Amino acid sequence: MSADNDTALAEQRRKGLRVAFVVSVGFTSAVSLGAIVPFLVPIFAAQFLLGSSGPMPLGKTLGAALLILFTGIGMMVLTNLFGDRPSTFLILLALIYFFCFVAQSAGTGGPAIFLVQVVAIMVPLIGILNKDLANSILSILISGILGGTLLMWLAHAVFPEPPSTRRVPARAAAGPPSYGRALANTAILLGAVAVCLINDQLSAALVIPITIASLLGQFDAAASSRMAIGLVVINLSGGILASIAYSILMLRPNLLSIFLIILVVTLILGGRAAGRSQDAKMYAGALTTFLILFGLGVSPVPGSAAESFATRIVYVGAALIYTLLMAAIFWPQSETRETHSK
Repeated sequence: MSADNDTALAEQRRKGLRVAFVVSVGFTSAVSLGAIVPFLVPIFAAQFLLGSSGPMPLGKTLGAALLILFTGIGMMVLTNLFGDRPSTFLILLALIYFFCFVAQSAGTGGPAIFLVQVVAIMVPLIGILNKDLANSILSILISGILGGTLLMWLAHAVFPEPPSTRRVPARAAAGPPSYGRALANTAILLGAVAVCLINDQLSAALVIPITIASLLGQFDAAASSRMAIGLVVINLSGGILASIAYSILMLRPNLLSIFLIILVVTLILGGRAAGRSQDAKMYAGALTTFLILFGLGVSPVPGSAAESFATRIVYVGAALIYTLLMAAIFWPQSETRETHSK
C-alpha cells in the first residue's frame, strides 16, 4: 500500500512539474511576444497535461486541435451571421453548450470538451464586444492551439514519465449521458453569456462565463455541501492569488518577475490539480481563474487595466455564487441525490 502511495505521489509530482513548467514558459513567452490573450496557450497546455500522466497520442492530439480550431472557425461564422440577431444567436450557442455538457456527463471528450466550451464562449464575446479584436480571433486560436500542443510535448520531453509507470490514460467514468443535467447546465451558462453580451467590459465578460463553465465541470467532485463550500473557496482563491500576484509584479514589472510569479503559483495550484484526489478538479479550476485574471491584467487589450482587479474578483465571486444557486434550482433532484450518494 505504501509503495502504491509513493508511486502515486511521484506521478503527481512529475505531472505538477510539467504543468508548472509549461504554464510559466507559455505565459511568459506570450507576454514577451505581445499576445493579446496571453492566458490562452497556458490554459490549453495545462488542460492537455492534466488529462493524463502520459503524452496524448499524436492522432488524439491532432483530433483535439482540429476540433478546437473548427469550433473557433464555426463560432466566427455564426457570430458574423447571427451576432445582430440575439435570439437566434443564443439558441445556436445553447445547442453547442448542450452538446458539450452531454459529452462531459457521458465522460467522453476529455479536456478538449472544456477547451471547446472556452472557445465557444470567448469567440462570440470578443467578436461582438470588441470589434478591434474580431479580425484577430483566428490567429489567436491558432497560436493557442499550436502553442499548447507544442508545450505539452516539450513538458513530457523535459519531465518524462518512466516507462515502468506509463499506463494507458484512464477514461472518465463512462456511462449514459445525463440530458437533464446537461440541459440545466446549458441554461445556467447561457444566462451568464446573455448578460455578458450586453456588458461592454470585455474583461468581465470573459471571466464570468468561463468561470461558470469551469465550475459546472467540477461539481461532480462536490458530493456534499461542505465540499461545495470548499469548491467556492478554492476557486475564489485563484482570483485572490491573481490580485496578489499582480500587485507583486507592479513592484518590478519585467518578464523574469512574471515567470517567477507564475511558476510559484502553478507549483501550488498545478501540483494539487495533478493529484488523484476529489479536489483535483477544483484546483485545476482555480488555476484557470488565476491565469485568466492575471492574463487580463498584463494583456494589451484596452480596458484590462490593473485598477479593475478588485472588480474582476467580485465578478468571479458572483459567478461562483450564481452557479451554486442555479445548480440547486435547475439540477434534476434525482440526479442531485445520486451524486451526493456516491
